[in-house]
Amino acid sequence: MAVGIITGSGTYALPGFEGGEALTVQTPFGSCPVTRGSYGGVDALHISRHLAGHARLSNQVTHRANVWALRELGATAVVGTTACGAVDPALEPGTLIVFDDLHFSSNRLPDGSLCTFFTEPGHPRRGHWILQGGPFSAGVREALLAAAQEAGYAPRDGGTYGHVDGPRFNTPSEIAQLAGAGVSAVSQTAGPETVLCGELELPFGLIGFVTDYANEVAPGEPTPVDELIELMGRSTSIFGDVLRIALPLIEATSPTAAGTVYRFEQA
Repeated sequence: MAVGIITGSGTYALPGFEGGEALTVQTPFGSCPVTRGSYGGVDALHISRHLAGHARLSNQVTHRANVWALRELGATAVVGTTACGAVDPALEPGTLIVFDDLHFSSNRLPDGSLCTFFTEPGHPRRGHWILQGGPFSAGVREALLAAAQEAGYAPRDGGTYGHVDGPRFNTPSEIAQLAGAGVSAVSQTAGPETVLCGELELPFGLIGFVTDYANEVAPGEPTPVDELIELMGRSTSIFGDVLRIALPLIEATSPTAAGTVYRFEQA
């Protein structure tokens, strides 16, 4: 098996990633750059959402190509990492959070189209992703939590990830609305990954690193930009520490995907 890793802002390469074979995978949804190698002694496939130098903003990330490419190359589970802004004021900057729920009510890709692989009427694989127990794989979550603890961090176990559209950040009113819906932290990319992995029945887990408070969540001055940049830079090594331990756990336990895809041709 291979484990897919999707990293975001601040993590464009993984420290200690071995092999590092650069591939360009052609998919029905465009091309996707993937680095194939080994991490933590496990076959791994790494995708940088934004590419080196943050060439792509969140509204330019090719989510369908990314997830399709991982499945095409043999990934049997996927871990997403995200730098995120805290909506829950109890989440201090520098905190790791392993999410267990999703707020992504728009269900849209950056181009405005619906976030789904099921676009062709009558396709034999079409179906509904039914979400008993939440959108994230319990097995991948357990591996991430155990790995973060072993690496010496104290992760928050559970919380709702809020997907917001970029590239702009959110107003105080928008953040207050998300807080009212129970969102713990927000960023601009992991909603589509969660849904698309679910439709392909790929076990997916999401771990966040809090770099700042969302707009007017904490009293006083906003998080200084230099502090945000410093925390984002620190997230790379922290994610690396966790993933090097988590990937062998994922490989050993063969986690199952979240929910059930009800496919009409198989009903």
